[in-house]
Amino acid sequence: MKSNIIRQLDLNEALARKSVLLLGPRQTGKSTFLKNQLSETPDLTVSLLDQTTFLQWTARPSLLQERVAALPRRSGLVVIDEIQRIPGLLNEVHSLIESTQTRFLLTGSSARKLRKEGVNLLGGRALRREMLPFTAWELGKDFDLSRALSQGLIPSLYGTSSADFTDDASAYVGTYLAEEIAAEGLARNLPSFVRFLEVAAHCHAKQINFTTLASDVGVSRVTVQNYFQVLVDTLVGTYLEPFRNGAKRKAVATPKFYLFDAALVRTLLRLGPIAEGSSDFGDFFEHLIHHHLRAFISYRSRDSTLHYWRSTSQFEVDFILDGNIAIECKATQSPQDKHLKGLRALSEEGLMKRLVLVCLVEEPLRREGVDILPLSVFLERLWAKEL
Repeated sequence: MKSNIIRQLDLNEALARKSVLLLGPRQTGKSTFLKNQLSETPDLTVSLLDQTTFLQWTARPSLLQERVAALPRRSGLVVIDEIQRIPGLLNEVHSLIESTQTRFLLTGSSARKLRKEGVNLLGGRALRREMLPFTAWELGKDFDLSRALSQGLIPSLYGTSSADFTDDASAYVGTYLAEEIAAEGLARNLPSFVRFLEVAAHCHAKQINFTTLASDVGVSRVTVQNYFQVLVDTLVGTYLEPFRNGAKRKAVATPKFYLFDAALVRTLLRLGPIAEGSSDFGDFFEHLIHHHLRAFISYRSRDSTLHYWRSTSQFEVDFILDGNIAIECKATQSPQDKHLKGLRALSEEGLMKRLVLVCLVEEPLRREGVDILPLSVFLERLWAKEL
């Protein structure tokens, strides 16, 4: 995949006024972004992935104070890559933000170790931003639905050949286990955690029952909850909380869970390519919409909210954006009345201003108050804030 794709995350405006903590899973393009899209050349760059640098700065975090004092600009920009490898550096960064005009761009692939060791997360002195895998907006004509569903949107995997995907994706998961989990001691029993990962992949885009999962993995309920939190803190997964504002139908209170990219799901479940019409196609299509909704919120509308809705009587709507836009996803070219049941049930609550069905139709339709949109049209309207 070509490296000159323009990412939609805008850090330049934020860095002009404040320090930034940029978090994102491994290989989502943080380093390439810093190289290609920063409008300002850093006065100092520290890569903690370099082992020599890591050892040097681990032994003497105060070196940062000395290096910053020697910079030619009072309001210079300092980049520290993979800050979670030396959490203690955040104390030095905090001090320098307070005492100088230096701005920092800190990147990391995990927030768990920072919080676990009780290190301050800069207390509002730095803006938090997130880098996600590619989106259709960024890829433009290079976006291919079949490829996105089968190979995910992690830059290094989306662009690989289908023949190389299995090996490359397995290596990615192995790197995550080795560098994020084993190396940082985030799971004491690594074999149990590996078993858990496969179970978590089966739970992708589904409600979580911690008790049942604990039995499947052979560990305690608390351990399973901790394992899920590891995935969230290392940015590999995220919860989707239920929408509970309705009054006519009682809603469930259990969150759903999504792994951050389809490539992980396919690899952990040892699936072949996700072909249209297959039993997995619908789940992966839903995940694609979830990813783009998350990217929209992260890059364009950070005050927005995202939930799902499911009544105890089994009506369900995949996503609720901002508490008033209901979005259902169906991987079909011929939407039927049955595909609208959840939207109709939710509309009875009187809280939704827009009902949307995203599917594989060729042209937009409107049926009984529901906008039936092709994927491309939905994404265009979402990004333009015209839903």
